[in-house]
Amino acid sequence: MKILITGAAGFIGMHVAQRLLAHGDEVVGIDNLNDYYDVGLKEARLKQLADHPGFRFIKLDIADTAGMAELFRKENFEGVINLAAQAGVRYSLINPQAYAQTNLVGFVNLLEGCRHGKVGHFVYASSSSVYGGNTRMPFSEHDNVDHPVSLYAASKKSNELMAHTYSHLFGLPTTGLRFFTVYGPWGRPDMALFLFTKAIIEERPIDVFNHGKMQRDFTYIDDIAEGVVRVLDRPAAPDPAFVKDHPDPATSWAPYRIYNIGNHQPVELMAYIEALEEALGRKAEKNFLPLQDGDVPVTYADTAELQAATGFAPATPVREGVRRFVEWYRGYYTP
Repeated sequence: MKILITGAAGFIGMHVAQRLLAHGDEVVGIDNLNDYYDVGLKEARLKQLADHPGFRFIKLDIADTAGMAELFRKENFEGVINLAAQAGVRYSLINPQAYAQTNLVGFVNLLEGCRHGKVGHFVYASSSSVYGGNTRMPFSEHDNVDHPVSLYAASKKSNELMAHTYSHLFGLPTTGLRFFTVYGPWGRPDMALFLFTKAIIEERPIDVFNHGKMQRDFTYIDDIAEGVVRVLDRPAAPDPAFVKDHPDPATSWAPYRIYNIGNHQPVELMAYIEALEEALGRKAEKNFLPLQDGDVPVTYADTAELQAATGFAPATPVREGVRRFVEWYRGYYTP
């Protein structure tokens, strides 16, 4: 198939592109290469894809309405995977306009492109952040998620609502994937594993929020990429069991689905740090801090729906995933 991947220079985008290219698909990758974090890392990811004959890169911002319309006019995409977003819960407290432009305006541009381009399946990154104030564990796609606690989370919930509208009005198959704390080689420098590793190597203290009383459903990047590709191959379809009197947030009468992609094994933050200390062979000095605004103490994915639909659920142990990240980090940053 000919697939558009947005955010192709990003952490998840690069890995998904590699997986599709290995399957023999043609991939067009777009990215605006913004400076939210090190552009050099983004360019290095693109170099991992550049030599593959099935890959083309176009520098383009999904919030560029005219540019996106032109892209869809020129190309004939069979599938679209949206992995472009302004990421980060904490940054959304500082620069909310960035989230409105990329996560809302950009998302509408993609929906319009898919609508007019007759795309067969639109798969997009949502986030475990949409569960917000929910406390029932594990988080289920069938639960109501109307109480976000950050603008980032609200923008991702908005994506799900907008996608449903296009599924209903235009019959566009859309599938939203709620990612749970993705980590691994080529990761984002603003995420905990990257920050912790850099600080420990440089013998600086690490900031541990909520005084270490956190649990995360850490999900290894290869598992995420496998889940995305499997979902892409299974376009969303109307749910014949959907009842409008008791609407299920995960399905619809329209070709619309929502899935969690998580490891289904929440890990204590302190255990995660211990795995990193073990991989690095040195102890971390810890600076314990309160829970930050917009953050939540626990995430835990129910992945039964993903497994039923695709036959797959993430399962990479945290110790193994952290070890692989440290190997990559040392190799990438060693002169």
